[in-house]
Amino acid sequence: MGELPEGLSSVDGVMSSLADHGYLADRGLATTIFLAASLRRPLLLEGEAGVGKTEVAKVLAAITGGELIRLQCYEGIDASQALYEWNYTHQLLHLRTAEATGATSSPDQLEEELFTERFLVRRPILAAIDHRQITPPVLLIDEVDRADDEFEAFLLEALSDYSVTVPELGTFTATTPPLVIITSNRTRDVHDALKRRALHHWVEHPDFEREVAILAIRAPEVDPLIAHQVARATEAIRELGMYKPPGVAETLDWANAMHLLGQTELTADSVDATLGALLKYREDQERVRREGIENILSIALSA
Repeated sequence: MGELPEGLSSVDGVMSSLADHGYLADRGLATTIFLAASLRRPLLLEGEAGVGKTEVAKVLAAITGGELIRLQCYEGIDASQALYEWNYTHQLLHLRTAEATGATSSPDQLEEELFTERFLVRRPILAAIDHRQITPPVLLIDEVDRADDEFEAFLLEALSDYSVTVPELGTFTATTPPLVIITSNRTRDVHDALKRRALHHWVEHPDFEREVAILAIRAPEVDPLIAHQVARATEAIRELGMYKPPGVAETLDWANAMHLLGQTELTADSVDATLGALLKYREDQERVRREGIENILSIALSA
């Protein structure tokens, strides 16, 4: 299977390497990453938006030194948009140049010239499989739950043996498979076949202690007291059953907002004025106000 990078060669090594790059993972996630890398299996990360699923792929690329290749899924995406296409503009230019110079190529020869790797545009899946680099890339297939069942079936086929076929050129097979991270916000269930092909991990929101540690690393300029209060208040707000619970990115935004406003501790006015940094839906903001900002404050200030 090939030798693993030093930073991924053990569970402790994964945890340490992630932390060195500013990502504080729990042991469960570190274990699953280690196993996925060791077994050359895709890793399916599910969880609510904002818990750090996409960031895992970015950090793994930094750890391994491999290129990060991202395929952003969306409704209506199909195999051609993920695999390859032909550069029609350059093909047309080649034809016109041949005509202008009086090239003697036969029509069959000219057609063969048009469908060579020179005119092939590699989209993320093909680019990751046919990477031609010493260090394999990290392939991020982001928000796969936005795509449909047909696209999932294509992914399953492509990732089963890391091989794809371009009819005009033949089959491309990875000499060293990419490290594949698939994320899902679970707006719908991912097909069972894809889940069976991948290792799975549900990414939770960080607990209070880990979120405080994340704030210390990612927002060191924020006063530790404010960081503690923001983390405690965010934890309490998540428990209110938000339509879109705030993720780590929103917690960072909120802490930075308090810092920029010169707050030395949370107050009812500062919380009310900055809720938009933490909660991005009006319904969630109104729910916090209905439940009582003072109640959130009492929890935050008791930390």
